[in-house]
Amino acid sequence: MRVLLCPDKFAGTLPAPQVADAVAAGWREVAPGDDLLARPLSDGGPGFLDVLADALGGRRIPVPTVDPLGRPTAGEILLTDDGTTAWLEGAQACGLHLLDAGERDPKITTSYGLGVLVAAAVEAGARTVVLGLGGSGTNDGGAGMLTALGVTPLDGAGHALPYGGAALAGLESLDGAPRLRDVRLVAATDVDNPLLGLHGASNVFGPQKGADRADVLLLDAALERFAAVLERDLPGCPGGLGALPGGGAAGGLGAAVLALGGHCESGIGLVTRAIGLETMLDAVDLVITGEGSFDHQSLRGKVVAGVAGAARDRGLPCVVLAGQVSTGRREAGAAGVTDAYSLVEHFGGDQRGLVAAMERPAEGLQALGARLARQWSR
Repeated sequence: MRVLLCPDKFAGTLPAPQVADAVAAGWREVAPGDDLLARPLSDGGPGFLDVLADALGGRRIPVPTVDPLGRPTAGEILLTDDGTTAWLEGAQACGLHLLDAGERDPKITTSYGLGVLVAAAVEAGARTVVLGLGGSGTNDGGAGMLTALGVTPLDGAGHALPYGGAALAGLESLDGAPRLRDVRLVAATDVDNPLLGLHGASNVFGPQKGADRADVLLLDAALERFAAVLERDLPGCPGGLGALPGGGAAGGLGAAVLALGGHCESGIGLVTRAIGLETMLDAVDLVITGEGSFDHQSLRGKVVAGVAGAARDRGLPCVVLAGQVSTGRREAGAAGVTDAYSLVEHFGGDQRGLVAAMERPAEGLQALGARLARQWSR
């Protein structure tokens, strides 16, 4: 039996490589002679760089940067062997996981640290910079990133605005020009939400980052002002910026990439092409993927959707392992998912099962790996 293991991370518990290792360990307990190929995946969020470095090689360059509150933190860029492409993980500088629960306030958090990483990639000589966007704790439309790249938002008196999304309500003009040396920017994201409106960054993702209803309204209005000034003052910024698909990714970082002449692409699509997943799928009998929560969002541009769709196109069975499963069987089947298994159900299905799934995910995944081997191995 030839089995491809290509899970995403289980957010808050296990990175994608450890998920694959746990499932593989359980499978080998039952069917040690089977051929298992592990290719952990990411759609642009935390773990993006680890997945790419494992598959592509290249050179990882440490870059000191700052977190969403301006505190020093460690970042890095992955530079391909030919030096033409740099891959960045936005969550290293903007990640929600860098903030304690009491520190989460998208009115003041900044994407400045990601701008530091982009500037380092430009200095390293890359011609294309791919920014993995996901898991952010910011909602500043990428204003902080632009500042780090040489474009400073100013108030009516000509003073630099404070960092954070709320301050953009007082934006009057921009100072400076982006120091990108004609580098091409690509945003790798799993969402197509626009920057503004009911389905925009503030309304959809702001509450996950600590925003209450009043904050959401304030932030959406501030980003509307920011988009208008970008269209007016930043050469090359496309019109209708606030409504463009992908602009709402990572608290509006997608919009900043678009304003700088870049474009948004499916994160899972970029990763699967980069690691040659299509070729791997042609040589296996079963695909196992997964993520922390298999829900309605999973089938909209995330790892599971990309893998299951590619498996379906080849007539391959695809099994999903997740911490929790709330997607209906019919909906999952239409997306290419043959079956789905939940750690919570494995551990009993009640509140104790939820606690066990969070505390002992590797144990549960190993047991599910053994269960799948008994069902599927020849």
